[in-house]
Amino acid sequence: MENYVPRLKKVYKEKIAPELFKELGYTSTMQIPAVKKIVVSMGVGEALTNKKLLDAAVTDLTQITGQKAVKTRAKKSIANFKLREGNEVGAMVTLRGTIMYEFLDRLINVALPRVKDFRGIKSTGFDGHGNFSLGITEQIIFPEIDFDKIVKVSGMNISIVTSAPTDNEARALLSKFGMPFRK
Repeated sequence: MENYVPRLKKVYKEKIAPELFKELGYTSTMQIPAVKKIVVSMGVGEALTNKKLLDAAVTDLTQITGQKAVKTRAKKSIANFKLREGNEVGAMVTLRGTIMYEFLDRLINVALPRVKDFRGIKSTGFDGHGNFSLGITEQIIFPEIDFDKIVKVSGMNISIVTSAPTDNEARALLSKFGMPFRK
């Protein structure tokens, strides 16, 4: 298992990185943008009244990503939502390395095409620093999730953090990976 290299990582090193080096006119190979990490998170607001929903969200995220998810706590108290500081209200997982490339491969090639009426991803998710965020409305688009065993259909946020300094460079990188941006 130690010799295993994910398909997308191999494609990046052999094909994508040299193409970006030429296209973007870099002078050093260290300037070529790369994916640093992917953060997948789920907010479960109803977890305040039903703790089983939070446990189900952690289980779903663990199945989808292949890495144990952690519960996240509220940073502030919000009276209108009956939320107290420190309450567990979400789950998240940070992916790096091999697992990150495997997840990105499954997201682009398996999960996104399974979205109903899919016309591409809006490219408005860039933050100005080369990072991209997208929201998914149903976790059932991932084949790892057993449709009969889900407690509640819920969405998730996926943030792809890159080393690109600008949005255009990050968009070029993700497009080379095959991210289906809307034209």
